Amino acid sequence: MAGWKDTYERLSELDTASPLEPAKLLELATSAYLIGRDAESSALLMRAHQGFVQRGDVRQAGGIAARIALILISNGDMAQAAGWMARAARLLDQSDEPGAERGHLLVVAARQSVIGGNFADAESKFAEATSIGERFGDADLTNLARMGRGRSLIELDDIARGVALLDEVMVAVTAGEVSTIYAGIIYCSVVSACSDLFDIGRAREWTQALKRWCDAQPDMVPYRGECLVHRAEIISLQGVWPDALHEALLACEQLSEPPGQPAFGAALYQVAELHRLRGELEEAETVYRRTAECGRSPYPGLALLRLAQGRRDDAAAAIGRVLQEARHRRVRSRILRAAVEIMLACDDVPAARRMADELDALAQTIGTPFLRATAAQARGSVLLAEGNAAEALPACRDAWTLWRALEVPYETARTQVLIARACQMLDDNDSADIELDAASRTFQQLGARLDLARLDKCSGKPSSVAGLTSRELQVLRLVATGRTNRAIAEELGLSEKTVARHLSNIFNKLDVSSRAGATAYAFEHRLVAPST
Repeated sequence: MAGWKDTYERLSELDTASPLEPAKLLELATSAYLIGRDAESSALLMRAHQGFVQRGDVRQAGGIAARIALILISNGDMAQAAGWMARAARLLDQSDEPGAERGHLLVVAARQSVIGGNFADAESKFAEATSIGERFGDADLTNLARMGRGRSLIELDDIARGVALLDEVMVAVTAGEVSTIYAGIIYCSVVSACSDLFDIGRAREWTQALKRWCDAQPDMVPYRGECLVHRAEIISLQGVWPDALHEALLACEQLSEPPGQPAFGAALYQVAELHRLRGELEEAETVYRRTAECGRSPYPGLALLRLAQGRRDDAAAAIGRVLQEARHRRVRSRILRAAVEIMLACDDVPAARRMADELDALAQTIGTPFLRATAAQARGSVLLAEGNAAEALPACRDAWTLWRALEVPYETARTQVLIARACQMLDDNDSADIELDAASRTFQQLGARLDLARLDKCSGKPSSVAGLTSRELQVLRLVATGRTNRAIAEELGLSEKTVARHLSNIFNKLDVSSRAGATAYAFEHRLVAPST
């Protein structure tokens, strides 16, 4: 099968030699769009429309007018879209021949309702368009309308039915029942919906399917950049940050031309987030600013960057303003998650409590494991700030269990730090050390330098002591005095097995192989007095 570029070149040559028939112009317009020639594709669609008008085929002409209106409304050109909708309606009213074109026009009208926030009206129009598509056997219309209806139901909090429709649509798309342009639209929309719902499992699965679909069409330009943005987000959650950064940078490269693509700002935001997570604060600052210049909000990431820079007041002011402006629950949930962390850092526990409660309510409504984990983690952190370790501990363990199941190592480690704090408040220092050790290893593997530094500070260990926890430092000092494992266990109230585990960790971190080597290190670094 010829690629889209070959098809474009072949049909362009034929069109230059002799103007193509309207049906062939549609084929040329499709291939032009799929190799990134958007403006040329739109011009070809208009030529095809005029060709059908001149032939008196008002049904086909009306269908193309509806398609042009959908493109315009997706680009934000509302006045032009309204004009083409009116033309499509007039032409279809003139046609005595029944067809699916009326359904395509309904999809455009439903999109208008979505933009206006009237999701009930949109759901009704999408449902009617689906019925028309089924009646005339138009798979493109049926699945596009079904996808729109699914997303409208999700906005109306009928999440189970909405997601079921999206899954059904993806069955048709992955089976090859939908034409390329509409398949691309549906792929990106469904993955975006999964992201909105924080449904990481579905987002991961459909993003992988989207990548395979894009890879099978190497000369196709649209959708590939969006695919890379989603892949970067998924890989980042999986904890492979170098690979995620590579994908995000590649997305930036592919989305930079033609300029003005909305997904370019999303790609930049992913790059900035990865720099922030890795502790590369200057690089993050630069890219967040570029994100804003592209028209994409740099929040909540930029507010978290300000917190990392020690600018707490700036972080609090920014996140408060952004939260006040946010209306959509997806946006609010992302901001609330950051706002809880910032408010706690500013010692405004009542504000953090209000935000955690709202996040909890959203999690109960949406119900996805990711958002439930986020809410449980926020609830646990607020309870700790309120001094209620006994209630914080089960909330944090719930979050830890969910993060582990989702395979999100960074949040798993952050939750372990909260668990450790709760254990310390309950005088269970041994369990706290175990949790801190595990969190430290994860942060080291990820390259989360800021979290490692915060861990050093909160656990009271000097950063110059090879990453030893406070408990390991205690064991090392006692080893340096010549005490046996049994004596150390008795003094610290631990089991000999736990002391042996601490000693093994100490040897690994200090890169020594014996108690004598560890003792020498302790004296060299003045961890014990020479007279001891």
